[in-house]
Amino acid sequence: MLADILAQLQKQASAGESGVAAAFELNWQSLEPEAQKLACLLSLFALAPIPWSLVESAASYSHWEFDLKANCTVLVERYLLQELAEDTYQIHDRIRELLQQKLEDLAEADELKRGYCQAMVAVAKDIPQTPTLIEIAKVTLAIPHLAETATVYQAWLSDDDLISPFVGLGRFYAAQGVYEQALPWREQSLSDARERFGNDHPDVASSLNNLAELYRLQGMYSEAEPLYIEALAMIKRLLGDEHPYVATSLNNLALLYESQGRYSEAEPLYIKALAMIKSLLGDEHPNVASSLNNLAGLYESQGRYSEAEPLYIEALAMRERLLGNEHPDVAQSLNNLAGLYESQGRYSEAESLYIQALKMDKRLLGDEHPDVATSLNNLAFLYRSQRRYSDAEPLYIQALTMRKRLLGDEHPSVAQSLNNLAFLYRSQRKYSDAELLYIQALEMDKRLLGDEHPSVAQSLNNLAELYRSQRKYSDAEPLYIQALTMRKRLLGDEHPSVAQSLNNLAELYRSQRKHSDAEPLYIQALTMRKRLLGDEHPSVGTSLNNLATLYYSQRRYSEAEPLYIQALKIAEQRLGANHLNTINIRKKLEDLRRNRQP
Repeated sequence: MLADILAQLQKQASAGESGVAAAFELNWQSLEPEAQKLACLLSLFALAPIPWSLVESAASYSHWEFDLKANCTVLVERYLLQELAEDTYQIHDRIRELLQQKLEDLAEADELKRGYCQAMVAVAKDIPQTPTLIEIAKVTLAIPHLAETATVYQAWLSDDDLISPFVGLGRFYAAQGVYEQALPWREQSLSDARERFGNDHPDVASSLNNLAELYRLQGMYSEAEPLYIEALAMIKRLLGDEHPYVATSLNNLALLYESQGRYSEAEPLYIKALAMIKSLLGDEHPNVASSLNNLAGLYESQGRYSEAEPLYIEALAMRERLLGNEHPDVAQSLNNLAGLYESQGRYSEAESLYIQALKMDKRLLGDEHPDVATSLNNLAFLYRSQRRYSDAEPLYIQALTMRKRLLGDEHPSVAQSLNNLAFLYRSQRKYSDAELLYIQALEMDKRLLGDEHPSVAQSLNNLAELYRSQRKYSDAEPLYIQALTMRKRLLGDEHPSVAQSLNNLAELYRSQRKHSDAEPLYIQALTMRKRLLGDEHPSVGTSLNNLATLYYSQRRYSEAEPLYIQALKIAEQRLGANHLNTINIRKKLEDLRRNRQP
């Protein structure tokens, strides 16, 4: 134990604190200069287990050529260092304190601190944007030392490296879904960058973007927007109106607006970013393909499928030309195009692309990777849409299990998988199984994202849908109302998710035959969807169909028929004549016309 080191030192001296210091000094004087240097270097590390690879990395930046391991053995034998496990060490806090005093007397002290910082920056830069649990495990022991660099030894970080430790720490925690632990690092990155560089600097702009991204992930849209706007304005001032970083900032702001359902504001930003990237990088560039993909995704959200499809196809073809047929971005494009086809009811085309994307992800990333879990989830969703429940269930379970292994039991993607599997069980009327998973997902979302987040509102809505399916109306109503109120607070009164909540609450009231309560909500949802999504969006068709069904149940046939006709026209145009929704609307219209006949 570490305490044994002090005990051994105390045996070599008289007693008390002065005895420890005296014993330490005797040990210190007997060390060779190389061992003293190594001991001083070790004192820079945090009071946590020290991987030997980090020590070697820090020493290499100081260009040491002596035998590190032999001198490490000497320090262990002299009770100045403890070996916890193979190639893992730790220093007692009092010994570290005494060694740090010696470090300040060392001529090469600044050189050691700079080397230590460079080694930690290298670790930070190796942390991927979305690390898996295996990658997180590899870097976990380095995290306390990375934090030490960001806080204690920041003065020895070069200007180019200042924010790197903060970026690495933010990624480490955000990737695990523990946003509250990522937040202070991203906030400190911004404040320290401002302190060193002033208010106008590319690293300040990057820190603003990173903090805004974290707010967006937490559903804190009103906090994210001013930061994105400030970052965009700053980059324009520093780099000019035409620069790849400006295009990236435009894309980030557009993504925020898309998340908020502010499609008319997102579209011109996506288009501007696309045009800028083309003019700066040429028509054939991976960033151009990414911009095409973003714009296509927006059009898909708006139900503008005929405009989305050629952009998705162009992005896919460009990625294949530039990156080769085997690349993760190509797999992403296949997934996106498949999702579009699924939305249109083009199931056989969607299935082929989903399977192709899944196989490619496995070949490129291995059987265990978050992207593989996403591909499994997508294919399962397709099968559920086709009511191929026996095909969907093992894929959903596989995706859930993999996400738990890779990302940990507590992660937003795990909550999403729980929701999806619960939805499948609800579709199969396995209500008790579904309820257990919905509640688990809701509680996890609250723990990870806070009580006020769009994903929490969605989980409340999902649980309410389950209770409505079971005719547990008194349980469903407060959840629907809570989801609606939360969505209005978080997303504003005008948002597609608000329209969905209005529609669902109306469905509940119709199920209870509270027709006078249902009608104004249906009309409000329909009007909002037309404003936000356009007159020809499939969700508008859904609202028309629902309102028509309400009128039909009240025998208001003359009011129901034109709504069914409009809904059928939209479904045939947007989803195709053979889509399940189209077939259902057509059948209802035929039933209505038969009932109207004398």
